[in-house]
Amino acid sequence: MPLLTLISRVSDTLMLAESMDSTVGEKPDELEVLRSQAKQVLKKLGAQSPTRLTIEAGPHYFVYLVQNNVCFLTLCEKSYPKKLAFSFLEELQKEFDTSYGAEVEKIQRPYGFIMFDSFIQKTKKLYLDTRSQRNISKVAEDLRDVQKIMTKNLQDILERGDKIQAVAARSEELVSQTSKYHSNAKSFHNMMVLRQYAPFVIAAIIIILVIILRLWFW
Repeated sequence: MPLLTLISRVSDTLMLAESMDSTVGEKPDELEVLRSQAKQVLKKLGAQSPTRLTIEAGPHYFVYLVQNNVCFLTLCEKSYPKKLAFSFLEELQKEFDTSYGAEVEKIQRPYGFIMFDSFIQKTKKLYLDTRSQRNISKVAEDLRDVQKIMTKNLQDILERGDKIQAVAARSEELVSQTSKYHSNAKSFHNMMVLRQYAPFVIAAIIIILVIILRLWFW
């Protein structure tokens, strides 16, 4: 289940709303550490950051989605389905945008929409039981959407001191380089095969031509 939920403005990391449940078995000190890490993740966001990201954090993971300059982030236990975590955030995003979308850029003080916690708590109850018919149906929906979402390690983000878009860019560059390497390796393999068998192919062609010419003129 979602243990901690933060909502912030991306452009200046102003906290807009927050909801934390300290009655779910997590030690208060541990939950406070995770809360601090969540805020550090929010500070790493920029205009070019991925709009959806999964961040692994030991026995937990963070997921976030960004829409209209607002980031919705939640913390879950590792065993909790990521599909439900993102679905939870999507419901929050839609309601928040409907209720406060026009005011987001005007707000100046932190936690200006703290009253949104009541909707967070109400929605969280719908996601407590992963075996409910409602949640089973959500998990059964196309899982490829979740599988396509980039996953990063928390320490990679916090220790490097880079913005999340820089970490994501490096990952994409590595993927590109790997793809290029495989492409070059395949080309090299094809070239070696051609070099190995080309003499035999040429010889066969010459023999065939000689036979054809002999049959033609003789």
